[in-house]
Amino acid sequence: MTTKAIVYVEKGKAAVQDVPIPQLRDDYVLVKVNAVGLNPTDWKHIDFGMTEPGSRVGCDYSGVVEAVGPKVEKAFKKGDRISGVVHGSDLTQFENGSFANYIVAKGDVQIKTPDNLSDVDAATLGISVGTVGQGLYKTLGLPLPTEPIKDEGSQYILIHGGSTATGIYGIQYARLSGLKVIATSSPHNFEYLKSLGAEEVFDYKSPTAGSDIRKYTNNSLKFAWDCTGSGGTIIANALSTEGGKYATIIPVNKEEVLAINPNVDGPHLTIMYSIFGERYVFGGTEFPPLPDEFEFAKKFWEISRQLLVEGKLKAPNTYVNRGGDGFEGILKGLDELRANKVSAGKLVYTL
Repeated sequence: MTTKAIVYVEKGKAAVQDVPIPQLRDDYVLVKVNAVGLNPTDWKHIDFGMTEPGSRVGCDYSGVVEAVGPKVEKAFKKGDRISGVVHGSDLTQFENGSFANYIVAKGDVQIKTPDNLSDVDAATLGISVGTVGQGLYKTLGLPLPTEPIKDEGSQYILIHGGSTATGIYGIQYARLSGLKVIATSSPHNFEYLKSLGAEEVFDYKSPTAGSDIRKYTNNSLKFAWDCTGSGGTIIANALSTEGGKYATIIPVNKEEVLAINPNVDGPHLTIMYSIFGERYVFGGTEFPPLPDEFEFAKKFWEISRQLLVEGKLKAPNTYVNRGGDGFEGILKGLDELRANKVSAGKLVYTL
């Protein structure tokens, strides 16, 4: 039995190929994919040669459960709608990767897709939800959205890159946790981010953005989350001169940050791939299994599912089948991401 999949061929190139349907592992589920969401990490693995020929590309998906491994603890059964994330372009398991008709996914960090969520919206969750859990909660230590801050609105958080898909979710989670959210983006996205819960939005290209944020927050900003890795100078200038905690999802030059604001705690880098609790290789470095990341992710995905059921989280704007549907559409969508033509939303393709 084979499935079509987008497979890494060589540095700068991926192609649609017929490959074996992945083997069901004990703690995984086999999924028939209905829709996939695209992320910058997908094209970066291809263009920077961060994987090896034969590995399958893609992280975010939604679909239907086909089979359940014996060690999966969540109560999935054949026919359930499911959504979540896999480790695309994985150097240790080439069969991982969501851009395929059939995939396997680590069972306990996926969710049953809520009835009020379409497959298209569910395909936007994956990396964003996993990364929000790591960045806002496990690293910055914000109160969970189910247990918001007692003195609501007493603390600020800055989300740099607010119009990225991950930033869009981050704004909503932080508001649910009871914080006042400041964001950065291009001016044409200001009103959209305010509609999601940002109190104020600043132009990330402004040379005074950081100092303007510090003034706006009366030098009280204690938390910052960088969704692009480009926020070092802004965040260092925005965080309180008395110090604050800085988390990022892409490496940031620590020396530059501390030269501006020596009291910053961070930047602390989180890598979404650790949520599976398995060893992985990223950027030439091997990372050991981190069971605590896996345990936290299991809990956080279920919290997120409940928030979705209650209608408290909105998916980003979705651009569906831009350039075409199916696998050829996905390849065109990766070009759109490469060219930085996607803002304030997410590319989703139906299979």
